[in-house]
Amino acid sequence: MSKKYLPKYQKLTQKLRQARLEAGLTQVEAGKKLKKPQVYISKIERGERGVDAVELAEFAKVYEQDINYFVK
Repeated sequence: MSKKYLPKYQKLTQKLRQARLEAGLTQVEAGKKLKKPQVYISKIERGERGVDAVELAEFAKVYEQDINYFVK
């Protein structure tokens, strides 16, 4: 089974999207802050691309969230 279908991973991708929206950022704006293309953000939020711990920390910083927000 692909990890994008695992409930825990779906929860993570939902939280990433929610945090981005709460930060008032579009995918394009978030990508610019992360120095990544918009498609990078889109694929992560759709579960098509995984996120490692370093990337998650970068998202947390840009979205002004504690990293624990994403893994609770």
